[in-house]
Amino acid sequence: MSAGSAAALRRRAHALPKSFSRRLATHAPLAEKDCSSITPPYAALLEKLAFVREVLDNRPLTLAEKILYSHLCNPAQSLSNGKKLVRGETYLQLSPERVAMQDASAQMALLQFMSAGLPRCAVPTSIHCDHLIQASQGAKDDLERSIESNKEVFDFLESAARKYGIEFWKPGSGIIHQIVLENYAAPGMLMLGTDSHTPNAGGLGMLAIGVGGADAVDAMTGTPWELKAPQVVGVHLTGKLTGWATPKDLILHLAGKLTVKGGTGRILEYFGPGVFNQSCTGLATVANMGAEVGATTSTFPYTPSMRAYLKATGRGPVARAADKALAEGFLAADEGAEYDEVIEINLSELEPTINGPFTPDLATPLSKFGQFVNEQGWKDELSASLIGSCTNSSYEDMTSVADLARQAKQAGLTAKVPFLCTPGSEQIRATMERDQVTNVLQDVGATVLANACGPCIGQWKRDDHKNEENAILTSFNRNFKSRNDGNRLTMNFLASPTIVTAMAFSGKLSFNPMTDSIPLPSGESFRFTPPLGQDLPASGFTAGETSYYPSPMPEPNPETQVVIKEDSQRLELLEPFPSHFERNERGLELPALTVLMRVRGKCTTDHISAAGPWLKYKGHLTNISENLLITAVNDEGGDVNVAFDPAHEPSQSESDTIPNVAKRFKSRSQPWALVVDENYGEGSAREHAALQPRFYGCAMILARSFARIHETNLKKQGVLPLWFLDKSDYSKIAAGDRLETFGLADLLSGVPDAQVRVRVTKGNGDVFEVATMHTMSPDQLMWLKTGSALNYIRSQMASR
Repeated sequence: MSAGSAAALRRRAHALPKSFSRRLATHAPLAEKDCSSITPPYAALLEKLAFVREVLDNRPLTLAEKILYSHLCNPAQSLSNGKKLVRGETYLQLSPERVAMQDASAQMALLQFMSAGLPRCAVPTSIHCDHLIQASQGAKDDLERSIESNKEVFDFLESAARKYGIEFWKPGSGIIHQIVLENYAAPGMLMLGTDSHTPNAGGLGMLAIGVGGADAVDAMTGTPWELKAPQVVGVHLTGKLTGWATPKDLILHLAGKLTVKGGTGRILEYFGPGVFNQSCTGLATVANMGAEVGATTSTFPYTPSMRAYLKATGRGPVARAADKALAEGFLAADEGAEYDEVIEINLSELEPTINGPFTPDLATPLSKFGQFVNEQGWKDELSASLIGSCTNSSYEDMTSVADLARQAKQAGLTAKVPFLCTPGSEQIRATMERDQVTNVLQDVGATVLANACGPCIGQWKRDDHKNEENAILTSFNRNFKSRNDGNRLTMNFLASPTIVTAMAFSGKLSFNPMTDSIPLPSGESFRFTPPLGQDLPASGFTAGETSYYPSPMPEPNPETQVVIKEDSQRLELLEPFPSHFERNERGLELPALTVLMRVRGKCTTDHISAAGPWLKYKGHLTNISENLLITAVNDEGGDVNVAFDPAHEPSQSESDTIPNVAKRFKSRSQPWALVVDENYGEGSAREHAALQPRFYGCAMILARSFARIHETNLKKQGVLPLWFLDKSDYSKIAAGDRLETFGLADLLSGVPDAQVRVRVTKGNGDVFEVATMHTMSPDQLMWLKTGSALNYIRSQMASR
C-alpha cells in the first residue's frame, strides 16, 4: 500500500483474533521474582487514560498513544483551557517509570546527576557494564583484562550505584538491552535508556526510548521529561515468516523502505495477525533496529508470546497483571485507531535481506546480493562472520545458529573465516552451555566472546586486514565506516544470524544458502536446510554466575564515597556551562558567532564523537573532546578532520585538525557555529556529540535536518539547533563567516510565532540573511537561556 493513499492514512487497527493460539516450546519457568518494582501501575495509568479520552472526545487511540498519554505528569493541567493534543506538534510532559544506563554513557549521566545534589534516584535505575569490554581472545581472558583495565571506571560506577540506590550489573552480566528484556521490561511501561537501542524492550509491548544522559537525569531527579508527541506509523503485518526469513529480515526490509531518517519524530507501531506469529525476542529484534530509521521507538500489542516469555523469565506476576490490563483495553490499539501512515508487509513474501555497506538502510534481497557484489566490483570474499549484539543474541537466535552448525559438522565442514559469537547475557550464555549450544558452535570453529557489546560498538581488537578493503557479515544493527574495527575500508553487511552463520562456511559474499551448495572434499556437495530454533529453552533458563547480578531494589547508602581519583585521566567532575547570553552586548540574541566549518554529507554521532579506543574517556570531557569530528568531512575541500581558521595568529597555520581549531576558538573566547547536512547526528544516543562542541564553545548548529536524539542532546547542553528553511542556503555559508541571530530575543521573550533569522557576513564583507525554523519548546528555551538543562534543573531546585 502506498504511503500517501487516503486508505493508508486511515487504516483501521485490527483487533486480536479471538481464536489465536501460538505454539511455544514446553519450558520450565524460573522461580517467580518479586515484581513489585517492575509491574506498571496499570490502575493509575488507566485512570489517567480515561481522563485523556474524554478530552479527546473518546476517539480511538493507537497503542503508542495509550502508553504515552497514560504517563502524562499532570493530564488535567496539560490539557486544561482547551489545549489541543496533536501528534507531531504537542509537547508532552511525561513521567517515565524506569531508567537504564550502559557503562559508557552512565559515567556522564551520573556526573550530571551528582551535581543536582539529590540523595537518591526518583525512579528505579540500573547500570549495565557492557560497552567497555574489548573482544580479542575469548570470553574469560577478555573479561579479566577488561575488568583490570577499566577498574577505575567500574569502581566509580559501583560506588555511585551504592550511594544512590541504583542496581549495578557487573562486567560479565551481559548487554544492557538483553538484560532489560529479561528482567525489567513490562507491557505498557514507559522507560528511558542512555543508548539508542533502548527500544529493544519494545518487544515486550512497552515504549522504551533512547536518550542522552541529561534526559535520563530528568527522570532520575523527578523532573518531567519532555517529548514532542510523535506521529504514529502503523506497520500492518500479515502472513507468516517461512524458510530462511527471520524477524531481522523484516526490519532490514523496512529500513530499506523508510531510510535512515524515515522514522524521525515517529513511533513505529506494529499490528495485524502477523505480529502474533512472532516470538517475544524476535519482536525485540525488530524494535531494536527501529533506531536505524530514526524512530523514537517501536512497540507491539501484548501477545501470548510475551506472556510466555514473562513467565519463563520469572515474571509471572507481571504477566497476570498485563492480562488484566489487556482485558480492560490498555495493551492494544483501539478498534478503528488511525495512523499517520500505514505500511503493509506480507511476511509470507519476505526473503532474507542484507543491508550495507556503510549505512543500515541499503537493503538488498539475498537472491540479488551476489549480483550486487559483482556490479560493485568487490572481491567475492568474506573476511569474518560475527553473530550476537543487543539485536540478535537471544536463545532463539543461538539455537537457530546451532542448528546450522550441527548440519555443517555432520557434513565435515568448519567455518572458513573467523566466526565470533556474543551471547546477550549471562543467563543466555549459561543456558547455551547447559544445552550444548556452545559446544556445537565451538566444534565448527566459533570463538565465544564475553557477554558484552564487543565488536558491535568498536570494542574489537582486530589484528588482520588493517587498512585493507574487506567485507564482514554481522547480525549487528549499525554499520558506519570504522565502527567495528577502526578500519574505514571494512565493509560491514548486516544480516540475520542464520545468514551470517551459513555464509561463514562458504567464505564468499555471493553464497546464497537458500539455493547454493558447498563442495565437499569427497567431491559431493552440501546444502543447508532452513534452520530451526527454539524460542524458549525446554528446561528453562539458568541464571549462571549470579555474582554478576545486583541486589534487587537496593536502598541508598548515603555514607558511600563516590570514587574519583584526583589525577584521573578517565573521570572528571563537571563544571556548569556558562550561558551564551551572559555578558553579551546583543541582549537575548546570541553573540556574534564564527563558523568553524561546513560538514559534508552523513555525519553520525560516530563521526562527531568516535567510540572504539575513545570509550575509555567517556567520563572525562576534556580528554574525549580531543576526538571532536575527527572523521567528519569538511565540505570546503573534501578533507577529513581539517578545519580552517581565517583569523589565525601569525604563529599558527591557516588549517589544522578540527579539535585544534575548536580549541583555538575557545582560547580566544570566540563562540562559534557549525553548518551541517541532512540527518545530522544520526546513530547512537551519544550525548558526548553535544557535550564536546559545547565544551569548546559551540553555540549554534545550522542544519538541513537533525536526528531526533542528537537535536535534543544539543538543546539539553544549551546549543541552539536551527533548520534551514531553504536547504540550498547550506552551501552559501563558509568557514570564518560571521553569524548573528535576529528574532531569538523575541522567541526567548515569549513572542508568539517568533521567527529566527540568521544574518551572514562573509569574509569579503557581503551580507545576506537566511530563514530558519526551530523545534524549541518553552521549557527548552529556558535551557538555552540558563546555559543548559542541568543549570535550569538546579535553579528550579534551589527555588523550592
